[in-house]
Amino acid sequence: MSDLSLSPTTLDDRVRGFPTGHAPVALDAIGTGNWKPYDGAMSLPLISLDRAAFAGNIAAMMAYVKSQGLAIAPHSKTPMIPALAAQLVEAGAWGTTVADIRQASVMLKAGQRRLILANEIGGASAARRLAALLAGYPDAEIHVFVDSLGLAEALSAAWRGRADLPTLGLLPELGVARAGSRTVEAAMDIADYILAHDTPGFRLTGIAAYEGSAATADPAETLARIDGLMDKTVELYRLVRAKVGPARDLIVTAGGSVFFDRVVRALKPALAGDAHAKIVLRSGAIFFHDHGVYERGLAALDGRRGFAPDEASVTFRPALRVWAEVLSRPEPDLAICGMGLRDVAMDQGLPQPLAVYRDGTQIAGFAGASVVKLNDQHAFVELGGHDDVAIGDVIEFGISHPCTCLDRHAVLYGLDADHRVSAVYPTQFG
Repeated sequence: MSDLSLSPTTLDDRVRGFPTGHAPVALDAIGTGNWKPYDGAMSLPLISLDRAAFAGNIAAMMAYVKSQGLAIAPHSKTPMIPALAAQLVEAGAWGTTVADIRQASVMLKAGQRRLILANEIGGASAARRLAALLAGYPDAEIHVFVDSLGLAEALSAAWRGRADLPTLGLLPELGVARAGSRTVEAAMDIADYILAHDTPGFRLTGIAAYEGSAATADPAETLARIDGLMDKTVELYRLVRAKVGPARDLIVTAGGSVFFDRVVRALKPALAGDAHAKIVLRSGAIFFHDHGVYERGLAALDGRRGFAPDEASVTFRPALRVWAEVLSRPEPDLAICGMGLRDVAMDQGLPQPLAVYRDGTQIAGFAGASVVKLNDQHAFVELGGHDDVAIGDVIEFGISHPCTCLDRHAVLYGLDADHRVSAVYPTQFG
C-alpha cells in the first residue's frame, strides 16, 4: 500500500472497496460510479463515512463551541484525512491538532498552518527534526506540549539563532495517567525556563492538559480525577498569567470527545474577563461518533447534563460503518464474515451488527445479533435467532473507537443518503 501514502490521484482494485477488475478511476470521478457497499460490486470489507451524519456532527459541535465562547482545534489523528481537517477549519475550527511530527508534516503539506502538537515529541533529535520540518513553513503557527525541562532545553537549542523558523509556541503540560507534569510546581518550573529564554521566535503561548486518560472503571473516581486535573490547570494558568502580565495572548487547551464538559465547567469561569486568554478544545472523534465507547461516553455526558439544553446522545450520530460479506454458516446461530482485526478495532469494544443486505436490498435489521470474536480476517457473529442470513449476504457494522479503526484503511468511502459512494478520502497514516 506504500504507493497510496502520498496523496494518490487514482485508485484501483488493490484497495479495499474498489470493484475487482474495474479500470483505475480518478479520485474525483469515483462519486459518479453509482457504487454501493451492499450490492455486490464493491470488494469487501470496506469502511464508509455517512457524509450527512458527519456534517450534522460538525454543525452541532461548532454550535456548542460558539455558544460557550470557546475555540476548537479538532484532533486529526482520528482520520488523518487532510480534506476532512480542512472541512472542520472551514466550518469554524480555530486550528488542527496533531499527535506527532509526521502528522504535522501531513497537515502542513495539505495547507493547514495553525497546529497544536498535543504530545511530547522526544528529546534533542526530535527537536532538530521539528525544526527541519518547520524551516519549510515560515508562516506556520505551531504550539507544542512540553512536560520536561529536557524537552524545553532541546527545543530552545534547536531554535537558537535560527531566523528561518516560525515562532514556536510552548505549552507546559499537566497530566494524569499519561504524559504531563504531575504537579503545578513542576509545570511552573518549565514555564519559568521558557520565559527565561523567551524570544520573538520561542515563546510561552499557554498551557495544556489532557483529561481523557484519567478515566477509570468507576465514574465517580473518573470525574474526581478529571476535576483535580482541571483544578491544577486553573492554578497553573493563574501563576502563568501573573508571570507574563495581562497583555500576552495565552491559550489554555484541554478537552477530548467525552469529558469536554468538565473542562468547560472548570476553565470558563477561571478565564472569564481575561480578554487575552482563549480556551481551545481538541475533541476530534466526536465528529465521527460510534456505536461503542463514544456512544457510552455521550450517554454519560447527558447524565451530567453536559450538553444541555440539547442531548448529545441524540444530537450526534455515528458516521462510520464497516461492511463485510458472510463467508460461512457453519452452525445454526453462527455466521462468519470476511472482516477481522486488520479491518476493524476492538480495543474499546467489538463492532456491532446493524443490518443485513441481499442482492442490493436491506432484508432485515439485526437486533440481538452480536460479534463475539475477531480473528485477523474473520468476524464471528452470533445471529441471535436471525435465521435468514445466507452466504454472500452483506452485513453493515457499527464500530467502536474510530481512532483505532480508520488507521487500518487506505481510503474512506463517503456515502450519500442512500448509501451510494459520492466521495473518497485517502487516509495518510504513513
